[in-house]
Formats: sequence, C-alpha cells, structure tokens
Amino acid sequence: VQLQASGGGLVQAGGSLRLSCAASGSILSINDMRWYRQAPGKQRELVASITSGGRTDYADVVKGRFTVSRENGKKTVYLLMNSLKAEDTGVYYCNADVVSGGTWSRERGDYWGQGTQVTVSS
Repeated sequence: VQLQASGGGLVQAGGSLRLSCAASGSILSINDMRWYRQAPGKQRELVASITSGGRTDYADVVKGRFTVSRENGKKTVYLLMNSLKAEDTGVYYCNADVVSGGTWSRERGDYWGQGTQVTVSS
C-alpha cells in the first residue's frame, strides 16, 4: 500500500491550495483518512479527518477554513485550504487506516504519504 500526496506549494496569505492524496496497492477498504502537518521545530499535529462514511472532524485552528473530502472510488482524500495564514506553513502528510490483501489474506495497517510542503507567505 502506498499513499501519494500532491498539491503543496507557495501561496500568499489569504490564498488557497488543494492537497490530494491517492492510495494504491492491494486495497480492500479504507477506513479513516487524515491530514496531519508538521511545522519547523514543532510536533506533527492532526489537521482533519474523514471517515469512510464521510463524517469529518477538524482541528480548532483550521475550522471554517479547511475542508476535507474523499472519493472512495478513487481511493483519494483531499484537503481544500482557504484563507491560508503564515502559521499554516509546514509539511502536510496524509494518513490512512487501510485493509489490504487478497483472496486468502487480509491485513489492516496505518499508512503515511511522503508529505507535501505548504508555504504561506505573509
């Protein structure tokens, strides 16, 4: 199982970016999908999550500005970030709870994407 994140970049404060993260491999189902971020010198923090049924949750600091969504058929999760602030700068990682396997085996694991840099200039 692999997660491939994309969509980061440099944007001015007040601007928008949309991140994408596509899962691939022998995937049977994906449960929760999440976005984390890590700013320089800080711990990684949970930004947003979405269940397989579409229920979402957000960190207080991004509520009203960020929207997480997913396309189950494409095994992809998105993060639309509006009204970006300098403090949103960091590396954004996607994470997913995945059931993988085939006919005779099944395994559940927690997988991470490689991270995509978001830089917001003030």
